[in-house]
Amino acid sequence: MTGHPVRPPGSAVVAQVEPSPPDLRLAGLAVAAWLTALAGLHLGVRAILLVAGVVAAATAVGALHLLGRLGQPRAAVHRYGWIAVAVGLGVVCGAAATAARLVVRDAPPIRALAEQRVPVTAELIVRDDPRPIRSAGRPGMLLVSTELVQLTGPDGRRVRAPVRLLALTTDPAWRGLLPGQRLTAEGRLGLPRGGDLTAAVLSANGPPVPHGVSSWAQRAAGALRAGLQRACAPLPDEPGGLLPGLVVGDTSRLPPAVEEDFRATGMTHLNAVSGSNVAIVVGAVLLLARWARAGPWLAVGLCGLALVGFVILVRPSPSVVRAATMGAIGLAALAAGRPRAALPALAAAVTVLVLVDPELAGDPGFALSVLATGGLLLLAPRWRDGLRRRGVPAGLAEALAVPAAAQLACGPVVAGISGTVSLVAVPANLLAVPAIAPATVLGVLAAVVSPVWPAGAEFAAWLASWPAWWLVVIAKQGARLPAGNLPWPGGVSGALLLAALTVALLVAVRRPLIRRLVAVVGVAALLGALPVRLVATGWPPPGWVVVACAVGQGDALVLPVDPGRAVVVDAGPEPGAVDGCLRRLGIREVPLLVISHFHADHVGGVAGVFRGRRVVAVLTPPSTEPASGRDLVRAAAAGGRAAMLTTVAGARHPVGGVDLLVLGPPYPLTGTRSDPNNNSLVLLATVAGVRILLPGDAETEEQHALLTRAAPGQLRADVVKVAHHGSAYQDPGFLDAVRPTIALVPVGTGNTYGHPNPGLLARLSRGGARVLRTDTDGDLAALRAGAGLAVVRRGVPPGRQS
Repeated sequence: MTGHPVRPPGSAVVAQVEPSPPDLRLAGLAVAAWLTALAGLHLGVRAILLVAGVVAAATAVGALHLLGRLGQPRAAVHRYGWIAVAVGLGVVCGAAATAARLVVRDAPPIRALAEQRVPVTAELIVRDDPRPIRSAGRPGMLLVSTELVQLTGPDGRRVRAPVRLLALTTDPAWRGLLPGQRLTAEGRLGLPRGGDLTAAVLSANGPPVPHGVSSWAQRAAGALRAGLQRACAPLPDEPGGLLPGLVVGDTSRLPPAVEEDFRATGMTHLNAVSGSNVAIVVGAVLLLARWARAGPWLAVGLCGLALVGFVILVRPSPSVVRAATMGAIGLAALAAGRPRAALPALAAAVTVLVLVDPELAGDPGFALSVLATGGLLLLAPRWRDGLRRRGVPAGLAEALAVPAAAQLACGPVVAGISGTVSLVAVPANLLAVPAIAPATVLGVLAAVVSPVWPAGAEFAAWLASWPAWWLVVIAKQGARLPAGNLPWPGGVSGALLLAALTVALLVAVRRPLIRRLVAVVGVAALLGALPVRLVATGWPPPGWVVVACAVGQGDALVLPVDPGRAVVVDAGPEPGAVDGCLRRLGIREVPLLVISHFHADHVGGVAGVFRGRRVVAVLTPPSTEPASGRDLVRAAAAGGRAAMLTTVAGARHPVGGVDLLVLGPPYPLTGTRSDPNNNSLVLLATVAGVRILLPGDAETEEQHALLTRAAPGQLRADVVKVAHHGSAYQDPGFLDAVRPTIALVPVGTGNTYGHPNPGLLARLSRGGARVLRTDTDGDLAALRAGAGLAVVRRGVPPGRQS
């Protein structure tokens, strides 16, 4: 008798099932509509309509040709032909929707008022939560996205148009506004930067005048968000400030140091409401429904209710609606039992959202949401199944595949925005995965019960603070890893380059031999490059006497005292930038932090100087304006237990091998173009025999005062930090007296102040100075090289003798 083979008990047969190909029928339509809308925002109405007309004609011809060949063989040709028709349809629809909105945006009456920068009275509807932005010139700046109802010009003429306005203000009365609230504000109209649907920018003069209240949904959301903040108030600053950001995107209490750490480790997406938040909340409801044996339709209904409730909690602003759409796609398809429907649903959602609001096409958050969702649908399941076939447990395979797929999909956009490629983002997000869901669910629970049970809300927030603390630890340690972020070309070119390399790598590694080769080369490169960066980084260069840190539109200068110790002059506008510069230089202790004056572009990053290092004393100028900058420095010094010192002209402050002589201000200057700038500390530092002049933001008035009071030859310097980021307000006689060999210009890329002034740079070059800028050259070091001086840009071999 012939029998079947018998398997031993407990054994199993794993069937090798070929994964079905992804359903990309609507992908061409979505991508075409998206890219066309993006192009239209930058090119304008005429160009995009011209392109759309050509594509529409070609699409019509192609569609007629395909209709005439229905029923004939060569189905593959027909399939690709219909994909081409879908792409053409996406171009036409995207162009039409974008052009229609651009025509409204560029309405002549509003454009004329914006070009004239006239004072107006505007009746507005708030579109999103007011959010703080960092501004070097105006601390406490708020940006409010609004919809225009009516505009009244200086002549009393009224203009009505449904266009978008951005309101900029420093008045704290704007902070409490809710989306959907109607108000009247006065201010001066200006032109927008372009690239979106904003018709004008309103620089508001004072507080708004509200008209009525917002909708019940917005008021309910406000009450729940306030309850969450109250529940988090007793918690420590770091987890207590992070938890509202994780749950509802409220980062008002998040310490700047934590925010910088999250940015450095690629975890910033956790501080904003995204599709992952929606997926966690709706996923929790779906698990409960399945545990209770609810049917598919009941489960989908419960998930829908949870989705609506969560959107109300975090406020139904456009960004939240976008996140809800993206986050619900995969779960809805899963609940309906048709996971292959997720990709067509994603493509349809992208198409509809872009056609309804073409501005989303240029929104980085929208791109990251779509790419992350696409990565989770296309890559994560295959990677998870591949890991499971190799013996990795199911839970661990899921935990490894999800963050890796999302990070790989989002990598090109992040690289284009930041100009870096993070090596710590994937492991950091992997370590963060176990903490995100409990922190989010417990935080939502705390917000929901806060109106009726405050004690229970505080207990839920306390439980949620533990996973939030773990996220803070991951970000803090990841930000301090050497070589955690590698430089990469920024902008569109950098994003496209990384996208091309990513696609090529994904295609190549499908072959086992190439996959093994890539793995071996990757591990070897990591193990080989890391010790080099740790032991022999090549930065700072030997013999350096001063480094101008690339901190954006601001100043941060470093003078070496001993290995690991340095004097720091100013702190730049952001904590993360100056902290990164000091970490690259290996500075662990700052015997003296000098503040030239208290503008935000010189003191905004003071917390970064104190981060992870000891600061012994802080030296400040006699002038204490503006008060906001002074208070920021005093708070940082008190928190770091550093002594506060004040100095005057003529004082000398030796620190090891660094000798600091205070040259100015020679006397208090008032009534100048900018009194804080013209009362900057002006220092002459001597390091290893090299004279370095550090004039802060001294402008024409203070430079002239120094010139008339200085002894002959006292202003002569080998290296000068060019005053006020290379502005045009320079005294020619002062520059002639300095006669530098090297001129370092700390300046931010794309700043709106016209810095540095081309005429000033030409004058310095004609005088024999080697001029370098942080916006184009990065961190800059001046060093002794034999009998002369040299300049080194970070990562570039020593420059020519100057």
